[in-house]
Amino acid sequence: MALYVQKFGGTSVGSIERINAVADIVAKAKAEGHQVVVVSSAMSGETDRLINLAKEVQSPIDSREYSSMVSTGEQVAIALIAMALKARGLNAKSMLGHQVPITTSDDHKKARIQSVGKENINSLLESDVIPVIAGFQGVNAQGDVTTLGRGGSDTSAVAIAAALGADECQIYTDVDGVYTTDPRVVSRAKRLEQITFEEMLELASLGAKVLQIRSVEFAGKYNVPLRVLSSFNPGSGTLISYEGKPMEDALVSGIAFNRSEAKLTILGVPDTPGVAYQLLGPVSDAGIGIDMIIQNIAADGRTDFTFTVHRDEYQSAMELLQQIANKLGANEVVGDDHIVKISLVGVGMRSHAGIASTMFDVLGREGINIQMISTSEIKISVVVDEKYLELGVRTLHSAFGLDKEADEETDPL
Repeated sequence: MALYVQKFGGTSVGSIERINAVADIVAKAKAEGHQVVVVSSAMSGETDRLINLAKEVQSPIDSREYSSMVSTGEQVAIALIAMALKARGLNAKSMLGHQVPITTSDDHKKARIQSVGKENINSLLESDVIPVIAGFQGVNAQGDVTTLGRGGSDTSAVAIAAALGADECQIYTDVDGVYTTDPRVVSRAKRLEQITFEEMLELASLGAKVLQIRSVEFAGKYNVPLRVLSSFNPGSGTLISYEGKPMEDALVSGIAFNRSEAKLTILGVPDTPGVAYQLLGPVSDAGIGIDMIIQNIAADGRTDFTFTVHRDEYQSAMELLQQIANKLGANEVVGDDHIVKISLVGVGMRSHAGIASTMFDVLGREGINIQMISTSEIKISVVVDEKYLELGVRTLHSAFGLDKEADEETDPL
């Protein structure tokens, strides 16, 4: 008998029909002799509806009342799931964050989980009752409801699984696993049977939206096996754990991309000690996230400095950088908000040389100019013009054998 924490996302509980389908999934696991703890998001669209109501009343929205209000979406969903399970003759009980309890920091909109009480959950399990727990929410030291930020139900589920020592945390969503890349861009993308925490964390941070980054970090920290499954179509999904494929088995596990990139360059900056902080410190202080950074070799005592930001923050960063340029006596500030980032990810990169050169050769032969490059032990990212996104991803996917059957895969090096 295994203990599973089964988390269901908004689309999985988006209607009464879908809630009944969720109850069938849980009932199947119970019929197979497993213990099950359910964690649920709000019904699809409900959180947005509640936030829009709040915006009509107050702007900006009071953070305490925000959490108090939006957390009600999960309350509705878990009650309906519990009812559906009881209609199938199963014992079930819905639980809010404070009833577990899930204690958090004081930040109402992006609270961090501090502890998960397991006594109440274990008591229900021992009585053969299925706990149906609200995701996305917790309670702070003052007894106020807090929320974990968008996608926080994934983190709730992983934290509960870690506290209980669950055999798996199963994330049910509208896709049937983690793919080598977005199937909407590459029709021959394959579902991965297995992937490591490291690879999944890189893919999530680089644009893959299957799992919330914090939930993957949490799972890796506490060694909670994650499995991504579809609540719409049965299947084995994708297992995310430390027990990944051997390094030599696959050079590249997946290709991620981010359409929301923008690039800024400050030209002719005086090349003096501390200039990088003088440029990037004020940008960071303004709450603007910086991704890739390149500094050119100085010529005649001056250098060029390039970095990328989220496209939504491009204009703010440009205005700030122009002010900095005037103070430092730089020549000019230029930018481009029509770029994208394409990234190869795979633990196989640790033991194989030449992946970067192959990537560059493949893109070059397609006439795709690389504007920036960033690497880590298991990742290579490039910035290119956005018009080349789909061509670049499709070409790389094919070049590294990701769209072929296992017995047809070849080493591209």
